Amino acid sequence: MICTICDQPIEDGQPRKRVARTRDRYTHKACRTASTTVPFITAWSGEQHVEPLVVYRLLGGIGYSGEQPQDRDSRGVLWLRRHAARGSGRPLYGDVHPGRQRLAMERLLCQVCGEPTDTDERGVLWLLEDARTDWEGWPNELLTTHPPICRPCVSTARQECPHMWRGSVLVRVGRSEVCAVWGRRYTPSRLGPVPIASAVVLFDSPLLGWTVASQLVRALYECKIVSVDEELSTARP
Repeated sequence: MICTICDQPIEDGQPRKRVARTRDRYTHKACRTASTTVPFITAWSGEQHVEPLVVYRLLGGIGYSGEQPQDRDSRGVLWLRRHAARGSGRPLYGDVHPGRQRLAMERLLCQVCGEPTDTDERGVLWLLEDARTDWEGWPNELLTTHPPICRPCVSTARQECPHMWRGSVLVRVGRSEVCAVWGRRYTPSRLGPVPIASAVVLFDSPLLGWTVASQLVRALYECKIVSVDEELSTARP
């Protein structure tokens, strides 16, 4: 299975279709000029990007030199370090903050405002690049790093970023599960661990211990494509 973004194999041993990678959707030059909304998952220039030395771990795999408990999540996954200071400096459109993306994916928060996303009897609302030609039944079984979205932010985004809607589609997702991370994979060498690729790595993969995660991945199931206009016209007050 080949990733649609990086053209690298997805190392999971159990192909689960393609992966939709999260890149800040407010990246088009004209839209950056018009937009006044900075998405919740966007990184800011004041949020320092820290790259500690990656070393071998006694238990196997990799870790940080001077590793701290907060460097790993409850699953034991090693995460990219980045300070949290939302609103400090200027927004780095196109750069996703690993901590906020992870929070949004874990708790199903809106990627734009950071509030609980829109959910009804059909499921959670997601905005995805339209790739219906990829396979029959798309986007069922899609792996994505895009957090969901709420209906008010769908309206805001459509007004401020028309480029975002070219080739995009709204989807109600009846069921989803956190199943993997997107991150930088390392391999052993005589000089220490060296990065070799950025890829999706499932939680049950032996490669997980050799990965520095930067984004969380969900698999989407029981999906139904919905009309933007109908969703917005029936939005709750």
